Amino acid sequence: MKQVEIIAVGNELLIGDVLDTNTNWICRRLTVMGAFVRRAVLVRDDEEAIANEIQGAISRGTDLIFTSGGLGPTDDDRTAAAVAKALNLPLVLNEEALKMVEQRYRELYEQGFVDSPEITPSRKKMAMLPEGTTPLFNSVGTAPGIWLETGSVIVVCLPGVPAELKAIFEQSLPPHLERVLGKGYYFERVFEATCRDESVLAPLLKHVADKHPSVYLKSKAQVFGEEVRITILLSASGSDKEKTERLLNEAIDDLVVALDPRGIVLVPVGER
Repeated sequence: MKQVEIIAVGNELLIGDVLDTNTNWICRRLTVMGAFVRRAVLVRDDEEAIANEIQGAISRGTDLIFTSGGLGPTDDDRTAAAVAKALNLPLVLNEEALKMVEQRYRELYEQGFVDSPEITPSRKKMAMLPEGTTPLFNSVGTAPGIWLETGSVIVVCLPGVPAELKAIFEQSLPPHLERVLGKGYYFERVFEATCRDESVLAPLLKHVADKHPSVYLKSKAQVFGEEVRITILLSASGSDKEKTERLLNEAIDDLVVALDPRGIVLVPVGER
């Protein structure tokens, strides 16, 4: 299972002006694809800070590093430069990326969204990428994404605007991710337990979790009340569909057995 870390870049995230929904969305998508997201951080638009996080991820043996934000035309968009710095690569004009930028500004000009299709220095900046980058076409915005394989690590850089990030992830990334991640399977079951006290559930859940280390088991606490039921999530991912589903079902069966002496029943909420 590939190990993933995510670096969300942007001063606006750290001052609380913008909510980082991108990390949540990427985590969900990668988990469903069978990857294991083990760490995510927020950093400012600071070249040194971004580079340090990338180098730290590499030192931890991370297979895939995702960044979001910092690919635009302004001076504070420093992600591409930070990636180059972290990997000790030159920042060069990527001709394929330049063609993408030219195409997008031509389209935007024809649609009346910009006054000129001219490739100004600010626009050209978005095609200045670390050497060896495969640019990812951005059908919504103008800045191409980055796919960069170097040594044993892959760095993927996406724009911070959610619509642009999702467009690249869904349209340009699939062939690359499928090649690296292979076929992955993810199964999830959600239940409500007829129990109002999470502390009663805790030792029972631990017993099952210890017995099934490959299955993620989590209770979700709620405010105390007469009608409260505690939600329990169980999930498993892997490259073998039948084995993954079997492991999840075995954990569910053992949880039912563990809860039964306490008179606690699991009520299915949904499944994927």
